[in-house]
Amino acid sequence: MQNHSENINSEFIAKSAVDYAPNDSDSRNNQKVQGNAASSDFILNEQTSNVSNAEEENNFCDVNEKPSNQDLEERGSCKSEKDTDNTKNVEEKSSVRTDVIPEGSNDKSTTLENEENDEWMDILGSGQLKRKIVKRAENTFRPQSSFICEINLEGQLEDGTIVDKFEHRKIQVGDAELIQGLDLTLPLMDVGEECLVEVAPRFAYGTQGRAPDIPPNSKITYRIELLSAEPEPELETIPIAERKRIGNEKRERGNWWYARQDYTFAIQCYRRALEFLDDVEGGISHLPKEEDQRLSDELQNLFEDRLKVYNNLAAAQMKIKAYDTALQSVENVLHCQPKNVKALFRKGKILAAKGDNASAVAVLRSASQLEPDNKIIKQELLRLVSLRNEDSKNERNLYKKMLGQEKNTASSTKGSSKSYQIRWGIVFGSVAAVVAGMVAYRYKFL
Repeated sequence: MQNHSENINSEFIAKSAVDYAPNDSDSRNNQKVQGNAASSDFILNEQTSNVSNAEEENNFCDVNEKPSNQDLEERGSCKSEKDTDNTKNVEEKSSVRTDVIPEGSNDKSTTLENEENDEWMDILGSGQLKRKIVKRAENTFRPQSSFICEINLEGQLEDGTIVDKFEHRKIQVGDAELIQGLDLTLPLMDVGEECLVEVAPRFAYGTQGRAPDIPPNSKITYRIELLSAEPEPELETIPIAERKRIGNEKRERGNWWYARQDYTFAIQCYRRALEFLDDVEGGISHLPKEEDQRLSDELQNLFEDRLKVYNNLAAAQMKIKAYDTALQSVENVLHCQPKNVKALFRKGKILAAKGDNASAVAVLRSASQLEPDNKIIKQELLRLVSLRNEDSKNERNLYKKMLGQEKNTASSTKGSSKSYQIRWGIVFGSVAAVVAGMVAYRYKFL
């Protein structure tokens, strides 16, 4: 009976392995079982056990011997016990089978997909930026910073209004070309994935909103699909015309952030624009000589756009009181264009902010000579002239206090003695006048 029970358990385990395998027992002998090595060894071992169990069962009941009624009853009881054990083992195997499902199985992926689709992931842990997967990707390739991504995007306000809808748009991750919430979400997505992103006002359009379609303090839910992602190409391989287009787009995006008073993002966009508007002749050195003049003109245009970005960068740096870096930015412009009025004006304001009013007045006078009718320059110049005069007066007083203290003490002593003399003279004069009057009055009535 012990051997019989062992045969029953071995037979059931082999049967469970057969149920787990994707094909029947005949095809399993000729086909490689997919999955991990552990599950394959498990199935092959159970097949061997199944064959041995069948041989033992034949030895247990001889086919040439006719079974008696008692044997049949014992065989029936064994079969009922076997069915009961099979039912228990099936329940145990079903509870464990999810743990041994190999990677790539449809059942497991479906289960994980349903679990993830039902949950929101709090990206920042503050509830202000959440993501929910709608469609999982077939791979695990994710974009990194500065990758160029192609996306489909559609935003929806809480009242159902559609905003920011576009298809097959190319953006660069981390370059502030989208709102901050989406810029933080893209590196967490796989190529081919589609998800919902709930963005709080802080990481969307904030307290200002975006007229006329997005009110202030609006929460926006975006549906975003990541179609492709590829690394940024080497700048030297990009033609001049393309670099000019990309650089100006980033400059305009910086102007948009500057108008919203988000000066940090504006500076980020301006710096990225400078990288594309560099005058490196990459990717076009193979042009024939007859196009050298056209190439020179393109480089000149690229250079002028670069100076515009430096001017805007200096203005944004002044807003965050980064005066040293702002001064360096305007110096880059004046080094190439000494008569650039905007650069001269901003340099004057920077020097004034650093406390050098005399140098600021000299710079603004140069700017005023280039544009005599510019009222803004004149007003700033008058203000700085008055500040300079006041500074000069304070300096003179300071020098007097530092160098003329003894002289002032001596002169004050002499002045005090003279005042005493004047006082005594007035007293004697008054007494003499009174006496003379009394004498005259007496002689008049005598």
